[in-house]
Amino acid sequence: MGRRKWGWRGLGRRLGRRLGRLRLRWLHAPLLVPPVAVVVLGATWGHHLGLGALLVIVALALVAAVIAAVHHAEVVAHRVGEPFGTLILAVAVTVIEVGLIVMLMTSGGPGTSSLARDTVFSAFMIVCNGVIGLCLLVGGLRHRVVEFRVEGVTGALATLSAVATLALVLPSFTTSTPGPTYSTAQLAFAGIAALTLYGVFVFVQTIRHRDYFLPVPTEPAYRAGARPDDEHAAPPSPRSAVLSLGLLAVCLVVVVGLAKTVSPSIESGVAAAGAPQTVVGVAIALLVLLPETVAAVRAALRNRIQTSLNLALGSALASIGLTIPTIALASVWLPGTLVLGLGATQMVLLALTVVVSVLTIAPGRATLMQGTVHLVIFGAFLFLAVTP
Repeated sequence: MGRRKWGWRGLGRRLGRRLGRLRLRWLHAPLLVPPVAVVVLGATWGHHLGLGALLVIVALALVAAVIAAVHHAEVVAHRVGEPFGTLILAVAVTVIEVGLIVMLMTSGGPGTSSLARDTVFSAFMIVCNGVIGLCLLVGGLRHRVVEFRVEGVTGALATLSAVATLALVLPSFTTSTPGPTYSTAQLAFAGIAALTLYGVFVFVQTIRHRDYFLPVPTEPAYRAGARPDDEHAAPPSPRSAVLSLGLLAVCLVVVVGLAKTVSPSIESGVAAAGAPQTVVGVAIALLVLLPETVAAVRAALRNRIQTSLNLALGSALASIGLTIPTIALASVWLPGTLVLGLGATQMVLLALTVVVSVLTIAPGRATLMQGTVHLVIFGAFLFLAVTP
């Protein structure tokens, strides 16, 4: 009798494992999100959402579509390899960010003229303080001291600081046009410079000096029997890559469409709450950088802080280095003036972030102290965005 009961239990466990594998295979969320998001877009296109339950549904579909798009871009990137994989992921993230910015700028009023600036600056602050600070904090709490390669991180930070300064600080000091704006020639130069710096960084990271960006091997990891950090999982099959490429295209179209649908309600909600327009830029940057943030924190928990920094700084460089030239080109058709120059408060936060980041990176190792400092600066950025 006991053996029969044990046999039934074993059969139940085997059946449960098989059902679990089927559930993971056929009900995988990134496969379901694109068609569901298409249905939501079709049902709400041309309708006024208001501030009720319908807005929540569309917002959830938009967030899910962004996360699914990044997932499928990573699958395609893993299949094609470097450096094309990095470019595919960067282009996908840029399409999402630019689509959100353009749709909000075309549907909004004069208050959206600084939306591109607010989004790019928010991406810089979120990555350099929020993501890096969180990774250093969780890595320091679990592993006491985390190590990374100074050569790669300093190059990424230098490139990011240069692009942010050219795009966001100099417009406030030029005299060719009134206000914190660039003339057409200056805007073209800033876009070409940002694109050049990002292209050189991708070449250095993936081809010329790839070893500068490889994780530092840690002795505890080898004692625990973990695999070396430079080993990678097998690439997906061609069928999976083609499927992800198609779903990626669907997700990008859906994200732009849902952004167009939800933009009037976002503007109304910000106005009703009495919050400044910069909150919209912060929300866009948080949404776009959410998937990479989760991946960076997971790598920090596994004592792979170099991977965390590569993900964070690479995402910020793609967000800024590709968004600025794209917005510069799109400004020909966008209504109103493109405001890029930061205010005095934002410049102080940017300068403080660069100085603290240099002091954090210079030793090649960090603890939870550095992570706490970055998170406090990030908290100050969020607080001043809501109450300037």
